[in-house]
Amino acid sequence: MAYAVGLITTDGCLYSDRRHISLTSKDLEQIINIRSALRIYPKIGINKNIYGATYRVQFSNVLLYDWLISIGLTANKSLSIGPLSIPNKYFGDFLRGHLDGDGSITTYEETYTQKNGGINVYNRLSVRFISASQTHIQWLQSKVIEIFHVAGRLHKTKSNKIGNSMYILKFGKIDSLELLSKIYYSNE
Repeated sequence: MAYAVGLITTDGCLYSDRRHISLTSKDLEQIINIRSALRIYPKIGINKNIYGATYRVQFSNVLLYDWLISIGLTANKSLSIGPLSIPNKYFGDFLRGHLDGDGSITTYEETYTQKNGGINVYNRLSVRFISASQTHIQWLQSKVIEIFHVAGRLHKTKSNKIGNSMYILKFGKIDSLELLSKIYYSNE
């Protein structure tokens, strides 16, 4: 359930009718996972455009909707979302869902040539969480510090055409390895 809340927090939508919830993703496996996590099986819709396919599930569940509201989610949450009431023991699962929704794991190699002609190869790794809400990303950072003892760094992007910035919580290689080992604790 905590994983599903992480996905709904990032890629989900609570409709203002106080009962409908939807989730949209380019990743079909993600949609299948949330259906399993919530033990609901609505039809998966497919939208195709020039950028590819996106998958969507929409369902009605007043109890779940009200519970999501009670922990801090709201309709039209993108810019206004703040702290959520996630128990510490489930925060890793929530964070994994948040990462799968609006996060990224990046790996690459950098090669440097030394003055003596030798070559050094460095494996790089970073984990990023993204939100349009500064309050939410700051809360996310404080919870990661509290629970996992890794800080990451906050960055703000330049404003887009409609005046909104994005906020990024980025972890370097050592912190990323520590964080990933906490939120992907199972071989499954």
